[in-house]
Amino acid sequence: MDIPVTTAIRVLRAAKAEFEPYFYDYQEHGGTERAAQELHIPEHQTIKTIVLETDDKKPLIVLMHGDREISLKQLARSLQVKTITPCSPETANRHTGYVVGGTSPFGTRKALPIYAESTIFDLPELYINGGKRGFLVKLKPTVLETLLSPKRVAVAIG
Repeated sequence: MDIPVTTAIRVLRAAKAEFEPYFYDYQEHGGTERAAQELHIPEHQTIKTIVLETDDKKPLIVLMHGDREISLKQLARSLQVKTITPCSPETANRHTGYVVGGTSPFGTRKALPIYAESTIFDLPELYINGGKRGFLVKLKPTVLETLLSPKRVAVAIG
């Protein structure tokens, strides 16, 4: 199957990063649970790319295990802001250039601060969106570290 040439794939290829493509039948609101079931992979290794904003409307991305939620209170505390809320799909699209359900942290329209749950880096490999609905890429956590330099946080709940 041909790999879609998304902005994320262009970034990965330009960096000569190793990755494997995985395709699944995307369903609205199916989330990482749907992808993990269909691909027979652990949901814990399926990483969500969540676009959020601070109370003064500054956007940011959080990378989180598929089977965990983000403690927005804990995140706001660690970033020393009053509140953090999820962006609307339209706002997330404006910031990243990706449609919700197909958001990748690689190649976003604007350079956004990226935070990653620290335990993601303990995984042997992870599956993260390749920039299109129904399309994940499998890669080593070191690729995230090298290409995104995310700030590590401990904000997982669940």
